[in-house]
Amino acid sequence: MSQTFKITYFNHNSVYEIYSKEVYQSDMYGFIVVENLVFGENTSLVVDPSEEKLKTEFENVKRFFVPAHNIIRIDEVEKEGVAKITSAEGNVKNFPSGNFTIPPTSNNTEN
Repeated sequence: MSQTFKITYFNHNSVYEIYSKEVYQSDMYGFIVVENLVFGENTSLVVDPSEEKLKTEFENVKRFFVPAHNIIRIDEVEKEGVAKITSAEGNVKNFPSGNFTIPPTSNNTEN
């Protein structure tokens, strides 16, 4: 049985919950790679609009990179659930980020 991961992350003012077969640390410092997205099959007449929005958003995406500070949680699950987008109202806040500068040292300063 292959692994399935539930990735929950903060994107703008929303919390995305998606399912994937592969998640790993990127070679680009500070990013997590998400590959092989898994969406539930439409076996019922009821269609979840947020899952349809995610399917459309990631339609031609092979892999994407999420900044590590936007990750809320990564879980290994038995089977995929319904991907969804929820509002980030309440206690969920984005980790502060900005322009990080490298402090000057003798190696990176100009004379």
